[in-house]
Amino acid sequence: FLFFLCCRALIFPLLIRAGKPTPFFTFVLALLFCVFNGYLQGRSLTTYATYPPGWLSDLRFITGFLGFFIGMAINIHSDHILRNLRKPGETGYKIPRGGMFEYVSGANFFGEILEWFGFALACCTIESFAFALCTLFILGSRARQHHK
Repeated sequence: FLFFLCCRALIFPLLIRAGKPTPFFTFVLALLFCVFNGYLQGRSLTTYATYPPGWLSDLRFITGFLGFFIGMAINIHSDHILRNLRKPGETGYKIPRGGMFEYVSGANFFGEILEWFGFALACCTIESFAFALCTLFILGSRARQHHK
């Protein structure tokens, strides 16, 4: 989980080539959302969640854990494909090819949705499930727009 957060928060922004600037207000809203959600998930897991002995060998945890890491791998690979769509200085729309883009037009969105539903299954908390649903609705609508 921490590896993903480090990749998404530190490594991914450094790998993005110069493109359209992000409006400051959008940046602040995204930052506030991530801080609030991180606090909510962390507080939920450290203060309120209780797990029976043997939870780490429970099928729900194992399936969720695998879903999280498979989704993360899809997301990271899809982001790599998207970052390398155009050569430096090239503009225009390009359709991504390879990886999960052969099956899903929004492979990066699919990977992130799978990640957070895996996380929700592994944690089995209301908060993690709520975040997975928010991710589905937000990224699902973005994926639909990109597909069109």
